Amino acid sequence: MNISLEPVKFTEKEILKNLGELYIYELSQYSSVDVNDLGLYDDLDDLDLYWAEENRHPFFIKVNNKLAGFVLVFDGRQIEEIESNYSIDDFFIMYQYKKKGIGKHCAKYIFDRFKGKWQIWFHPRNEIAKNFWINTVDEYTKGKF
Repeated sequence: MNISLEPVKFTEKEILKNLGELYIYELSQYSSVDVNDLGLYDDLDDLDLYWAEENRHPFFIKVNNKLAGFVLVFDGRQIEEIESNYSIDDFFIMYQYKKKGIGKHCAKYIFDRFKGKWQIWFHPRNEIAKNFWINTVDEYTKGKF
């Protein structure tokens, strides 16, 4: 299995937005997000920032050259009170690629590429994300987090 993370080009923004719809749909089980009148979540409206600001990094996750998800990295803090260099804005792996080590591989790649202190947040009711991040960070840091 060939796993790659590829920077998203501005011309590929619509593809990222389409994947974002799937991501928000998946997250809707934990929140009260509704679709708009067109049947879209349209919740990733700030995507333009990923090409307007140098401190944002969008990546497609591909498996065998097929889209499998995305990760959005921010050189900054989601929670100002917590010291960090980077945060994961959004991290999405489509269902057919879950539980195959792809997410863990991608997270480690991102940690290696952007060295420093990280903030990782997820919806408090999302036990799957909680377990994934705790296990991945524990393995990556050898328990020092």
